[in-house]
Amino acid sequence: MRRVARLALAALSGMLLAVAAVSARAAPSPDPFLGLDNAARIDADCRRLQHDLKADERALEQARADTLLPALDALQQRAEALVGPLDLLAAVHPAKPIRDAAERCSSAVQGFFAAFLQNRRVFARLLALEPADAVDAQARRDRLDAFEDAGIALAPAARQRALEINRALTRLGQDFERRVREERTRVAFGVDELAGVPESVWRTAPRDAHGRVLLGLDYPTLDPLMQKAERAATRERMWRAANARGGAENLRVLARLADLRREYARLFGLDSYADFVLRRRMAGSAAAVGGFLDAVRQVAGPREADDLALLRADKARLLGTEPAQTVLQRWDVEFHLERVRRANFAVDQEALRVHFPPEASLRFVFAIAQRLFGVRAEPLGPAPWHPDAQAFRIVEAADGRPLGTLYVDLYPRPDKYGHAAMWPVRAGAAGVQPVAALVANLDRHGLTLDELETLLHEAGHAFHALLGQTRYAQHGGTSVLLDFVEAPSQMLEDWVYDPAVQGLFTQVCAECTPIPRETLERAARARDFAKGWRTMRQLLFASYDLALYGPISSTTRGPARETPLALWTRLESATPLGHVPGSRFPASFEHIAGGYAAGYYAYLWSLAQAKDLRSAFASDKLDAAVGRRYRDTVLAPGGEQPPAELMRRFLGRPASNDAFFRWLRQP
Repeated sequence: MRRVARLALAALSGMLLAVAAVSARAAPSPDPFLGLDNAARIDADCRRLQHDLKADERALEQARADTLLPALDALQQRAEALVGPLDLLAAVHPAKPIRDAAERCSSAVQGFFAAFLQNRRVFARLLALEPADAVDAQARRDRLDAFEDAGIALAPAARQRALEINRALTRLGQDFERRVREERTRVAFGVDELAGVPESVWRTAPRDAHGRVLLGLDYPTLDPLMQKAERAATRERMWRAANARGGAENLRVLARLADLRREYARLFGLDSYADFVLRRRMAGSAAAVGGFLDAVRQVAGPREADDLALLRADKARLLGTEPAQTVLQRWDVEFHLERVRRANFAVDQEALRVHFPPEASLRFVFAIAQRLFGVRAEPLGPAPWHPDAQAFRIVEAADGRPLGTLYVDLYPRPDKYGHAAMWPVRAGAAGVQPVAALVANLDRHGLTLDELETLLHEAGHAFHALLGQTRYAQHGGTSVLLDFVEAPSQMLEDWVYDPAVQGLFTQVCAECTPIPRETLERAARARDFAKGWRTMRQLLFASYDLALYGPISSTTRGPARETPLALWTRLESATPLGHVPGSRFPASFEHIAGGYAAGYYAYLWSLAQAKDLRSAFASDKLDAAVGRRYRDTVLAPGGEQPPAELMRRFLGRPASNDAFFRWLRQP
């Protein structure tokens, strides 16, 4: 899960994505975070917002047909003007009172929208609306879907229960994520236990009363330790700590989330929550997702077995044992992957940090965007919530016309969201400039190629959000179907391995040591090493998500249904490396507690689309003409058109999974 992007929509109740999600926003402000540095002020602003939203709702009940869609959009914009920045601050602000106030407000506004989407007067006006054109028709259809999914057509008692469930889902999702974000576990190691771990990882870390090094679970610490620590016991202790995050309480919360989502689907006469959400997505059904995952399994499964055999053989050589008698543990995988990569490809990811200083890496990403999309990033100074965070104005390179604002927060700190992600704080639409935030947890000493790929992935989300050109906020930027939203970002990941693209690094950082071409070529080959293992791991996550939120068989109804941990244990036990007793990965699986519930398959599904999109750049990844066509046909329309149509227009043919399966089969 190192490169998965958590969009702001994942923090919102799954029922309300279509209306109260990431694309809603209000009239632009020069600083969307102005005044949000005081918890009491946030509470007061939130009360005022709720009062204004209720007034807007009353006006919508009387709105003329020709003003209804713009008025609904204005309602979203008013809400997102406050809640969009607060959703970000809840994840990145160093002060707990601010984070807590932000969560309170987000929950309250979600509660308003849960009730608003059951307003029968507004719904009746929307039903009677005659769309003026295709854009209005799509907007009306999406709005109607949101009202229907909130329970507008249910009987009164069921409608009330749907409202209660939606509010509970918001609160429980926040509880789950907060518990992971505020995890303060530190693992103590003697210096001798850290043999092989780069000294930069632990040299300045705090010490306990016995002089032992205290290491947290942030990715700049966790990843190099798991890849480099020579002592298996060191890796095991760190792995177990990382797989205990969230604790027993989050397992209870996840069980409650699953129960509530299952109950919600039954209100609509559906067997499962997966059935409920997938009917609105590209996939269309759980059967279609299952068929896709089965096809992936048939190709990737045998490759995984080969990958693990190589790693087991490497461990046997290291220990002087026979491979057949050598047990490969889960905390061994990254260590032996790194050893085999170094042996086979002469690539040491840690040694690459010297080539990619973080700030220069950000400028490199901006240089790619300028070449491909014709936009430039102009520094605006520090962001308001922390000195490490920066703000940039994104402008048209040709004429300097402002397009939007991007905030960037690159480095780890206590209580900050712990992965890499993009928040579409305010989506772009007619008359409104977008705001986005790129959040990461990078090593200040420099990036590996893997981390540079992560940075470009999240930037892909950001430019998707910033370059939208839509009529309505509901369609702006990344407000696309969930199983397409990752494709534009995954498409760009290959760019960091292209020599011509890497040539831009010299332009943005003359003092940086360029990565040698032969090293880059070896790294590109090494990147696909163990793709079977990694693909099958993603497939396990997707399968677990669908099983958790899928139908209950006739033999497991009621109290007999497996708990989230029991289900995970059963599914992981069926994999080649099995399950480690005592580990509880689902307790920190934030995606499926939030907006990716019954949607984690989207990472593999979108990767297939990304491989197809990437084919248009095969001869030149910096082709400005293709980049502009991509910007205009894929990024700019946002959710105004179905993803399949966006891809058809860009590629000049229907989308295909062929490129993905060719890649999966390649050695």
